[in-house]
Amino acid sequence: MAPRRSPAVPCEAPVLAVCLLACAATGLELTVNNHAADFSLSTMAGPSVSLSCLVQNSSRDEELLWYRAGLQVGLKKGNRVNVSHICVSPVTESDNGVAFTCRLARDKSIQVSVTLDVQFPPQLTGEESLHVEEEKDVTMSCNAKSNPQAQTAWYKDNELLILKQNRHQLLQTSEVLQLSITKVQKSDNGTYTCMVTSSLGNGTKDFHLIVEDKKPPFPKEAIIAAAVVIAVTVLFGIVARKDKIFKVW
Repeated sequence: MAPRRSPAVPCEAPVLAVCLLACAATGLELTVNNHAADFSLSTMAGPSVSLSCLVQNSSRDEELLWYRAGLQVGLKKGNRVNVSHICVSPVTESDNGVAFTCRLARDKSIQVSVTLDVQFPPQLTGEESLHVEEEKDVTMSCNAKSNPQAQTAWYKDNELLILKQNRHQLLQTSEVLQLSITKVQKSDNGTYTCMVTSSLGNGTKDFHLIVEDKKPPFPKEAIIAAAVVIAVTVLFGIVARKDKIFKVW
């Protein structure tokens, strides 16, 4: 009887098993700014933020990798073994909600992520003049972006705007605040103020709405009729003078 053959095992499997057992036995882990688990870091826009990743419980040198929003960050040679530092400078509004992740190069499942919570006041200033024909529609938009999210309101001539059904429409997202007025009237003339208020500050923008007289409709029918009359007159003139024209030739 032929001897039973053992199932084939990849030659690297024992090495991988030893590696995993070593990681489990030593409790190898990473910490970012002393956090061993994912966390959120609150900061103001403007100043820089330093992030430090450190290998814990390893008996060998470990290479570290950094990622910003899933894209690898370039590190200098002396800044990626056992401990690695990156600096976000300056911190901007676009960094809000972005995750920075430190990973172990030989086992990318070992990682710690920090998500930036960038706080900033409303960035709303200035004024704008709007000239609108009577009975036309108009929309006023302002930037309501801030963190934490702000409270918003519309004023007309320094008094809280009273919204009228079927005439005023409000649209608000986390970034934009819009006021639309349907079929503007002379009574809509005035200064409209968009006010955005948060715990970090306030922002306003003025819209000077000027409602102009309704322009008379373009007299298309009259122009068409006049063009027809002119064309017929010219045609009759040519017919009436055809004999003279032929005699000349």
